[in-house]
Amino acid sequence: MIELKPSAYAPYDDPEDYILSWTDRIWEPRGMGQIREHYLPDIKVHGAYGTIVGNEPIIQACLQKNAAYPHRLFTGEDVIWEVRDENTWLSSHRIVNCGKQEGFWQYGPPTFKHTSSRNIAVCLVRDAMIAEEWVVRDEWAVVEQSGHDVDAIARQIAFAPSAGLLGEKGGKLLGDAPANPLVEGVSGKRPQHGREEDQRVVAMIDEVWNQHLRNLVPAYFSRDIVVETTRHRTHARDDGYKTELDHLFGPFPDAQVEIYDVAFNEDSFHGTRVSILWVLGGTYCGVPQYGPVTGSPVEIFGVSHFQFRGDKIYKEWRIYDELSVLAQIKRARGDEPTSH
Repeated sequence: MIELKPSAYAPYDDPEDYILSWTDRIWEPRGMGQIREHYLPDIKVHGAYGTIVGNEPIIQACLQKNAAYPHRLFTGEDVIWEVRDENTWLSSHRIVNCGKQEGFWQYGPPTFKHTSSRNIAVCLVRDAMIAEEWVVRDEWAVVEQSGHDVDAIARQIAFAPSAGLLGEKGGKLLGDAPANPLVEGVSGKRPQHGREEDQRVVAMIDEVWNQHLRNLVPAYFSRDIVVETTRHRTHARDDGYKTELDHLFGPFPDAQVEIYDVAFNEDSFHGTRVSILWVLGGTYCGVPQYGPVTGSPVEIFGVSHFQFRGDKIYKEWRIYDELSVLAQIKRARGDEPTSH
C-alpha cells in the first residue's frame, strides 16, 4: 500500500483538511491572488463548456464571479480522496454554494435573490499544488433561482460564449475515455484499485445506465436509495431512482456514459464512498425535454458520489450542468438571441 507523504498536502493535517481549508482561505477573504500559491501556473481546469488553461485566467474569472456574488459562501459536504503515488492524490469535493447575485454577471444585472446549488470539484494534487481540475456546477439552479430567463441565458451562452469564463472546447470535451478507469483514469494510475465497491459502481453504470436494465436497480441499491441531482431534484426508492434516470436518458435514448475517473474513500464519519467522473454522449432525438428535438450530438459532463451501506448504494449525488445541455441544443437549433 502506498502512503502519502505529509508534504503532498502540507501545511494541512490531511488531504480533506487541505481541500476544505484552502477553499475557505481563498474565497472567504476574497484573496483570489492566493490561487497562485495552490494552483500550478499551467493548470488545466475542465468544465461543461471547455477548458481554461493557466492560473491567471482562473483568477480573472474568479474576480468577476466575486463582483457578482460578493457574499457567496461555500460549505464542503464531503471530500472523497484517493492516493495516486506518494506525492500525488485525487480529491472529489462536493460543495453547497449559497448567496445572492448582488452585482452584474454574465446572466444579467443583480437580482438580490438567494440561490443555492451544488458543485463537485475533482482536483489532482501533486506536491501540495493543484495540477489539474475537473469541475461540474448546477448553473441552471443558480439562473432560475436568481430570477433570470433560463432560455435567454442558454441562448446567450450558445451564441456569445465568454471563453475566459467558460473555457474553450476542441473535439470531445474530455478527450477519449480511458480503456479501464478502474485501473487508470484521466488523473493517472490507481495503485490501490480492486475494491468491490469500485467494481460494483462501474458495473451498475454499465448495466443500469447504459444497458437500461432498470430491473437490476434492487441488486445494486438499498431499498431506501435517495438520489439528489441538478435543480434540487430529489427522488427516493427504486421507482424514484428509475424516474431520475429517465430524466437523464429520455431526451438522448441512444446515449452512452463513459467513465473517465474513479476514486474510493472510506472513513469512520462518512463511511464508504465512490466518486465517478463521467461524460454522457448522445443525440437529442428522444423526448422534447429541452424544446423541439434536433438530432444533434450532446455531451453531458457529470460527477456522481455514491455512498454505501453494507454492499449496496443508499445515496447518490449526481451533479451536471443542465444549462450547458440547453445551450448545446439551442446552438444546434439556431435559436439565436433576439435583439431588443
